[in-house]
Amino acid sequence: MPRQGEGDYVKNLAAPEVAYLVNKPFSDPACGRYLAELGTLLQLLPAPPARLLDLGCGSGWTSCFFARRGYHVTGQDISADMIAQARLQQEKQRLANLDFHVGDYESLDFFAEFDAVVFFDSLHHSLSEESALRMVYRALKPGGVCITSEPGIGHERSAESIAAMQRFNVTERDMPPARIIRAAKKAGFRRYQIYSQTRDVQSWLYGQPTVPAWKRWLKSNPFCQALALLLWTAIMKRYQGMVVLTKPGQLPPPTVLQSWTLRSQHHEHASSVDRSVPGGRLGAAPGRLGPES
Repeated sequence: MPRQGEGDYVKNLAAPEVAYLVNKPFSDPACGRYLAELGTLLQLLPAPPARLLDLGCGSGWTSCFFARRGYHVTGQDISADMIAQARLQQEKQRLANLDFHVGDYESLDFFAEFDAVVFFDSLHHSLSEESALRMVYRALKPGGVCITSEPGIGHERSAESIAAMQRFNVTERDMPPARIIRAAKKAGFRRYQIYSQTRDVQSWLYGQPTVPAWKRWLKSNPFCQALALLLWTAIMKRYQGMVVLTKPGQLPPPTVLQSWTLRSQHHEHASSVDRSVPGGRLGAAPGRLGPES
């Protein structure tokens, strides 16, 4: 059922807050992190012009981003006001390969239509991640992928989340990889990979000048820094990693026209990795989900 708080979210915002939403990611102090994470997503997604479902798309900036990259995008959000803002952005950018729908991602009506589904900072607003992932499983074509980039452990207890829940009556939940994978198993997914979030790498390599003495020492010793970074990302991706779920089966081969639109690097990449799971990247934690118990 639709959640009133999420549906009325935009109505409860002041004008400057609406402007902030419309101008994301550039209006957000974390713009660099958002863009880096989207860059990682592009490496994990099937190549354009695949069909992509962007769930919980909000004001539509991620949907516009994917459409400009060449994907055929459907953006969905529970808030009609959000979708109205998203459509304005679509018109402004003249994106014909993009459409938007108002609805709850826990009760979708798509069936085997999409090559990829993305939850970008949105699955943690669900009442039931299992219901959401069941809908995603049904919406994906065989061999399609679902990618989640979500806040991990500790999110729902943060001051920002508590303030949002009190002011807007919205849902804010921890959504670590383990919770997503458990729900994915029940939904029917059998293969997964966990990737480090770019924010974890950025905090090590591109942090502020005022860092602890031990971190300055590590930065002065490249070998030790590399080992520490590998250990840090291996630990942190279990708490807040990016998850790639793959539906059993294989995607159909691209048409001749689609093949001509793909860049050469995509062909080289596709021939060097397992097509059933977009993997082979540093930091991936592959796994196979066992039979349902």
